[in-house]
Amino acid sequence: MNKFFQLEQNNTTVQTEILAGLTTFLTMAYIIVVNPVILSAAGIPFNQIFMATIVSAVVGTTWMALAANYPIGVAPGLGLNAYFVTVVASGVDYKTAFSSVFVAGVIFLLLSFTTFRERLIGAIPESLKSAIAAGIGLFIAFVGLRLSEVVVGNEENLVALGNLKDPSVLLTLFGIILSISLMILNVKGALFIGMIVITIISYFMGMIQFDGIIAMPDFGSDLMITNPISPFIDIVSNGLYGAVISFLLITIFDTTGTMIAVTKRAGLMKDGNLKNAKQALLSDAIGTTVGAVFGTSPTTAFAESGTGVAAGGRTGLTALTIAVMFALSSFFYPLFNVISSVPAITSPALVIVGTVMMASTAEINWFDLSEAFPAFIVILTMPLTGSIATGLALGFISYPITKFFSGQAKSVHPFVYIFAVLFIIQLFFLS
Repeated sequence: MNKFFQLEQNNTTVQTEILAGLTTFLTMAYIIVVNPVILSAAGIPFNQIFMATIVSAVVGTTWMALAANYPIGVAPGLGLNAYFVTVVASGVDYKTAFSSVFVAGVIFLLLSFTTFRERLIGAIPESLKSAIAAGIGLFIAFVGLRLSEVVVGNEENLVALGNLKDPSVLLTLFGIILSISLMILNVKGALFIGMIVITIISYFMGMIQFDGIIAMPDFGSDLMITNPISPFIDIVSNGLYGAVISFLLITIFDTTGTMIAVTKRAGLMKDGNLKNAKQALLSDAIGTTVGAVFGTSPTTAFAESGTGVAAGGRTGLTALTIAVMFALSSFFYPLFNVISSVPAITSPALVIVGTVMMASTAEINWFDLSEAFPAFIVILTMPLTGSIATGLALGFISYPITKFFSGQAKSVHPFVYIFAVLFIIQLFFLS
């Protein structure tokens, strides 16, 4: 195992990797419940989405572990599931809508066999790469604060401080203080230990009630895709070209952005390039294609993987641990559902890893507005719009503009121009 995952070369151990995998899983685990809740609005049976979510996560994350050797978890992405519901709301049934996910996954898979996505990573300006890491950090920190209601909605200012007398809010704040204190003291597995402590406290505070622990997995009624040719016919007959393009663009940049952020934080990106990038980028393409067959929206590399990196994860053993935990969770739905219902358990980790990921802003040249403004737009809009893809889009659109007016248009990679145009089309005509 040490030789296969190159643990010594990455200055890590089996214990550290497993602990990091458990940490990432606990911060990702909410998707097993949240994804079915969102997609069930499209009329899909809850249990079917639940198992499809797990299957796609296991397949995508296992590929990431064994083929790419990266500590990154893959699962159906937030935002993509909400967009799927809007496709169904446009007048097509959910099985037909899954055809657009499947076709996007197949195209995604074919692109991943080429050097296109690897070249795309190399083409992204360093300032945008740093901004992507910071923006995703703010995004997941904001998600953590919102889930725990430390930050709440407000009609006048959009957001406001939550009720500090609320036991759940207080428990979240305690969890943040506990976890960050353990990290400052260099305690191994600080984030995971913090989660365990908060879980125990939650139980004694009566926030957790167990009605059961084990239940056999239920795959639902049938598969969404049984004939690989029929989805392409569905796309043509229903005119779902816009849905396919939207799924494709959002998935490409959600995963690419997250991979840049997490690998940059883990020190795995060398000179702006990723080793085994092609294999890593195949993981979400395979997960998306398989997920569509079983009944879930596209998969993406999860920004929450940063929690495992912060806990010391550096190799695919972390990802393999995540995959195993997803597989095991299919037998423990009642238990998992109860624990994931207490945001105070996972929110502190999201807030703290957001803090850690903000360090990349130091690499941005803030005195050069042609670099600083696009980077700032990425960092600002990811949390404010609740979309990693939107932040990326606005960054790609604004970068060529600032470079043009600074007289540096020729320094911009052609890929950046191409995707700036594609993002304009996606934002203004396909959203």
